[in-house]
Amino acid sequence: MDDLAWGQNQGQGQGREVGAKVVSITEAARINNVTRQAIYVAIKQKKLKATKDSTRWTIHLDDLEEYRKNKYSRTKSLFNGELLFDTRKGFFSVNQAAKMLNVPAQKIYYATRVGLLKAHRKGAAWVIHIDDIKGYQENYLNRRPKVG
Repeated sequence: MDDLAWGQNQGQGQGREVGAKVVSITEAARINNVTRQAIYVAIKQKKLKATKDSTRWTIHLDDLEEYRKNKYSRTKSLFNGELLFDTRKGFFSVNQAAKMLNVPAQKIYYATRVGLLKAHRKGAAWVIHIDDIKGYQENYLNRRPKVG
């Protein structure tokens, strides 16, 4: 019997309606596009509500949705009370800049290390302003190689 079918009629006695939709750790991991271990750790850290019968964990879909909304995201990280990567103010992470420029993140790290791209350290993170990203793109990525 697959895990999703097994979990469909669970959830009685937990203040939930009979026939409430619950899933296993495996299915919750697939839905969230993470590993089973990540789901298990979230349960153990009490970041994700789940119940365990004798051998299996079950997670109500409402609890999974609540976990997804409150899950840690680097884009929500704060430094001195302000958003670290505030895109409205033009501040981006190395990975965000790499996606914007369609280059590997390592190329961005290299460009900052050798001084081609200006970036600032805020705590453990590198923050790059949009003006610096555009300047790097115009001066280094869009340059035509010299011929002859």
